Parts: sequence; C-alpha cells; structure tokens
Amino acid sequence: MKRRKVGNLLGLAVLSAVQERPMHPYEMAAVLKERGKDADLPIKWGSLYTVVANLEKHGFIEAVESVKDGGRPERTVYRITPAGREEYEDWVRELVGTVDPEPPRFRSGLSMIGVLGPDQAISRLRERLDQLDERAEKQRAGLDQLRPLMPRMFLIEVEYDIAMTEAEARWVRGFLDELTSGTMPGIAAWRRWHETGELPDDFGKLVEK
Repeated sequence: MKRRKVGNLLGLAVLSAVQERPMHPYEMAAVLKERGKDADLPIKWGSLYTVVANLEKHGFIEAVESVKDGGRPERTVYRITPAGREEYEDWVRELVGTVDPEPPRFRSGLSMIGVLGPDQAISRLRERLDQLDERAEKQRAGLDQLRPLMPRMFLIEVEYDIAMTEAEARWVRGFLDELTSGTMPGIAAWRRWHETGELPDDFGKLVEK
C-alpha cells in the first residue's frame, strides 16, 4: 500500500465530499453522515479538523472563503485542488485494485481458537453465525429500500457487504458442521489438549481422524 501524505481514510471521505462542491468542515461531516460513509470507512469524527488542515497543508484542498452564519463562529469553506482530485482518484484506484494486507479480526481469533476447546468454539461460532444471518437479512432489506432511490453505481458497496457477510456465514456454517458432527480431523486430540492443558506427546495427532 502506498504511503500517503494524508493517510487517514477520513481524508479520502473529505475529498469525496469537496470534489462535488466547496464546503466547510461542518457541512462535510453532515454530507458524509447523510450518505453513511461512516459505515464504509473507519471514520473518527473528532479528527475531522486535523485531517482538513493536513489536506490543506499538502495542497489537496484550499480555502476559498469564510462564512458567518448568525452567532456561530466563522467557518472556512474549502474546495478541492487539481492535486487533490488526482490524489482522490489514485487513492480509490489503490483501494479497488490492491488487496489489503491487514488481517481481519476474525482471522486473528481463528488462528488461536485452539485455546477455547471444541465445545466453547462451537458455542461462540453459533453466536457469530446468528449475528451474521441477522446482519445479512438487515443488509438485504436495506438494499431493497435503496434500489428504487438511486443508481446501482452508488449501491455496489452494499452488495459487496452482503456478499461478504453471506460468504462468511457459509464458511462458519460449514466449520460448525464439522465440529458438531465430530468429522473435523484431530478434534478428539484438541479436546484432550484443552481439558488437560498439555499438548499431546505427538502433536501430529491433531491432524489424525
């Protein structure tokens, strides 16, 4: 992944907003929240003004005017620069075309699932599967509501979310079937390991049926 002058993904969200029209930070936040970008990106709103300042520092946005609305403090309106538009497009190209090297949290947990033992693993995976099924149902319902309101181009990230949720649910369901049926290779040795706290003399037993 490219090292960027402003690496906070909130910066990408800001660029997506101001590429449409000049805005002050409060309006940027309102527009991004309205569009649900805080669901698409790991946004921390408390860092908005710092990110805006960094984007301006590196020439990706520039101040065009200051406005005053009633008794509120003066607000600076920013617009995207040519460099900012180039950075915005390059950032999206990278996100679309490059596999993220960061492992998902679930993968990290699976890498250490042996410490739970089969029975507790089954219990927790069932809980996860219930949550995944519920999430997928809500995602599909939300997509059905949005389809009549906007072009598909603005909904593909929702389709992706549904596909990823359903794919994970299928995998978890298959893994659970192995655990509950006892067909997973090494499950008996895994249970003994969890119950005794000691690895088998021959660790290879964990791959035996």
